[in-house]
Amino acid sequence: MENFNVLATGLLFPEGPVALADGSIALVEIQRETVSRVAPDGAVSVIANIGGGPNGLAVGPDGAYYICNNGGFLFQTIAGFNRTRAGLHPHYTSGRIERLDPVSGELKTLYDRCGDFPLCGPNDLVFDHDGGFYFTDFGKNRTRDRDHAGLYYARADGSMIVEVAYPLVTANGVGLSPDDSVVYVSETETGRLWAFDLEAPGRARKHPHPSPHGGRLVCGLPGYQRFDSMAVDAYGNICVATLVTGCITVITPEGKVLRQAMFPDPMVTNICFGGADLKTAYITLSGTGQLVSMEWPEPGLRLSYF
Repeated sequence: MENFNVLATGLLFPEGPVALADGSIALVEIQRETVSRVAPDGAVSVIANIGGGPNGLAVGPDGAYYICNNGGFLFQTIAGFNRTRAGLHPHYTSGRIERLDPVSGELKTLYDRCGDFPLCGPNDLVFDHDGGFYFTDFGKNRTRDRDHAGLYYARADGSMIVEVAYPLVTANGVGLSPDDSVVYVSETETGRLWAFDLEAPGRARKHPHPSPHGGRLVCGLPGYQRFDSMAVDAYGNICVATLVTGCITVITPEGKVLRQAMFPDPMVTNICFGGADLKTAYITLSGTGQLVSMEWPEPGLRLSYF
């Protein structure tokens, strides 16, 4: 078990942590339906009430918050830990990508579809150095069926959205290699990490059969280990939050598992890096509603708009 500091408790399924310049952490609380802020002293405040299911968060080139809104989850307690369950939120209308102005508080929907196809449950996003962002659409799990998932690319000004890969199985986390040449996607239910080799922003070079969607399989974990969101470190290793096991799995670009950092919560959902040297990891433990921090052996990759 890792040595870590508890920064905040009582969070309602925290996800999408973003380290801010003042030392605080912005994150989403999916069950509370908010974008929230955890101050350096641990005080929690609500930045904005979003509604639906704010699931992923990133800072864009204009300093605004960009949000993957899954439209809403249902929740349950199993063995004392909070977690999601299948079924549609009573107020679910669609999934969407939203932009929140941190100064004015204005919230607007940038995308709720790609072409003729509505977004079902956007989950996680990451910006490239070209000013656009990749995001996953997890889909929705209902009692008797579930949606296909997908990977998309969009412009921050709302002018363009394209499909990069489809179909995936419960696509969750997304991250970029240090040179923006590879976009990584983790699948929850398969426990697989995929790489999409990019020819240009938003355009992947597709690999042939047996790839189901043109991606390149990097790694799959044995046993019932389920992947959630991720961050990439400065050396290009992919740090994937791993459900059930309750850890962060560190995987090289070649697919070797370097280590698993263990936590006392089976719902380890996300990680980001901050601090002066980017060697402080901030991790969301959603089953217990905590944000924790720890010193990380390697520095994190500096985000395009840190």
